[in-house]
Amino acid sequence: MYLLGYDIGSSFVKASVIEAETGKLVAAASAPSAEMPMIAHQPGWAEQEPAMWWENAKAATRQLGQKINLKDVKAIGISYQMHGLVVLDKNRQVLRPSIIWCDSRAVGIGEAAFARIGKEKALSHLLNSPGNFTASKLCWVQQNEPELYAKIDKFMLPGDYLAFCLTGEVCTTASGLSEGILWDFQEEQPARLVLDTYGISPELLPAVVPTFAPQGGVSATVAAALGLTAATPVAYRAGDQPNNAFSLNVLQPGEIAATAGTSGVVYGITDRRDYDPASRVNSFLHVNHAPAAPRYGTLLCVNGTGILNSWLRKNTASGLGYEQMNQLAASAPVGSDGLVTLPFGNGAERVLENRQPGASVLNLNFNNHTQAHLLRSAQEGIVFALNYGVDVMKTLGVQPKTVRAGDANMFLSPLFGEAFATITGATVELYNTDGAQGAARAAGVGAGLYKDTSEAFRSLTTTRVIEPNAALRDAYEQAYVKWLGCLERML
Repeated sequence: MYLLGYDIGSSFVKASVIEAETGKLVAAASAPSAEMPMIAHQPGWAEQEPAMWWENAKAATRQLGQKINLKDVKAIGISYQMHGLVVLDKNRQVLRPSIIWCDSRAVGIGEAAFARIGKEKALSHLLNSPGNFTASKLCWVQQNEPELYAKIDKFMLPGDYLAFCLTGEVCTTASGLSEGILWDFQEEQPARLVLDTYGISPELLPAVVPTFAPQGGVSATVAAALGLTAATPVAYRAGDQPNNAFSLNVLQPGEIAATAGTSGVVYGITDRRDYDPASRVNSFLHVNHAPAAPRYGTLLCVNGTGILNSWLRKNTASGLGYEQMNQLAASAPVGSDGLVTLPFGNGAERVLENRQPGASVLNLNFNNHTQAHLLRSAQEGIVFALNYGVDVMKTLGVQPKTVRAGDANMFLSPLFGEAFATITGATVELYNTDGAQGAARAAGVGAGLYKDTSEAFRSLTTTRVIEPNAALRDAYEQAYVKWLGCLERML
């Protein structure tokens, strides 16, 4: 008996199958072979075609079908890039490319709505300002593409769209609405104050279904095309960061997850309905939230993380793989001999109050600095940006003593892991799991194949543990102070 999980990223669609009884990974695939493109008609814009996600999900599924019998899949879970906007007409056709997470066009719209609603009311009900999230992106369409907007029958998030492609059902979750700043935390229902402020009809909202539950069955047409069994339930969906936390069994207050892919995230669980007055970090409903047992995810995001490393590889490290880049970076000293990188080159940064300063490399000396210094400075700059946000999270009661992360992406760099552990003071536990595997486990919970989450995680074990390096603590703190000074001057 198998469980299938999908993870729709902005670069790839990943699919994993685990054996339900043991929790072991039996097959994995991803598509396309090269990164999916983004559409950027203007600086600060980022769009993708939803049909591209579906085509790559199908391609990854067919790869799995060459390895195992997909008829044995009993439930499907979906993880997806957060905050995106997909709009459908009454014939269930996509009306325009998706405005995705790193698109910054709606910053001003969100700021104006925040002022109209009022800071105290907005933060007490939404735990966030409307910001540059899904609701604001929909309002941008309303203001700038009114003829297209008039054709919208339903809007949804990227994971809702993949579930629709599989099942034909249009629905979403409370956790998903919270990530779009469309959930009222006091009323425990969709946020009418946001809809009313933007003049958005509640009829455009999809039906709200539980995060863990059968949410629709795979259609006969899709099942025949992909080798699945018709009516197999889609039993879970969640945004990539709440799902990453679930993948690492981060479900209870005080537990913390991290990831360092295209963007970098630290995500802590609390039972406190609290917020940052400057909205530099965000609070969402966690996947296991219930009114009687509240669980909120406090999320710090730095957009410019792995994308900076990828940019360096493409543009300055020709011929080098990531492992070689990591080794070269480690050959430079802590602090990169004064070279400072501010990694904010991937859209509006929430932790900087939605500013878009762009990335910067400062203090470059042509006589002293080498490629190794540049590569190390980039990794340190990402770690310092994350630590800057962690300091904000501490004001909300999130104390990073132990952080769990997948043994992947930037955490594959020993330098990155050591720097992160040392500057935050947290022990880092790494696990051989990912978002697609987590979505598969969650599908087992949602379909009732596991009695509870503890059963779903009985096979999850650590691959590595990284302790803070006490010998380098002072050097990293001095480098962070220098980095912080550069950031403050830039701001």
